[in-house]
Amino acid sequence: MSDFEKSWAQVWTDLALVPSSDLFERLLGAYSEPQRHYHTKQHLAECLSLFGQVQHFAAHPGEVAIALWFHDAIYDVRGKSNEQLSADWAVGVLREAGADTDIQQRVERLILATKHDTTPTDSDQQLLVDIDLSILGANSERFAEYDRQVRAEYSWVPDFIYKTKRKGVLKAFLARPSIYNTNYFREHYEQQARINLAAVV
Repeated sequence: MSDFEKSWAQVWTDLALVPSSDLFERLLGAYSEPQRHYHTKQHLAECLSLFGQVQHFAAHPGEVAIALWFHDAIYDVRGKSNEQLSADWAVGVLREAGADTDIQQRVERLILATKHDTTPTDSDQQLLVDIDLSILGANSERFAEYDRQVRAEYSWVPDFIYKTKRKGVLKAFLARPSIYNTNYFREHYEQQARINLAAVV
């Protein structure tokens, strides 16, 4: 059994629900779409692996895990509503599986938190956002690969415009009092993230 299969089985055990039989392959197929270079199965695998190390911090681990599975399920490089569309897919899946409304709403909010446009206050949202941003604190080689992968996703944007907008995004992270929300990620990723970001802005 692959790591993806193990994670998938554990998610639905934690949720005490049963998904449709083709959903696993459909999701992995989405993460394999040709327009993706960073938001791929590699990113999904890194997030799920890291969650395996920190899931004891989650109030609702099954919900955080399913939100990770779906947080980039829809990824249009020119799209403005990827997170909402991903959340809509997740909510629909959970509804079909018989999840109660509270679970559906929490998972929707978890996925929408990965827009990174507000500071999450809910502890599970903080954990999920930190996992999603862990790439900023990866070792220098992986961070450089990530930087190239993001550029490849935006290959249609002229170089000057891309560099200007990209630096603006990364500088915003550097300007935060803390890049990460949780003590664990501040202790393990904050310093390296600041080194990585300073090197490219």
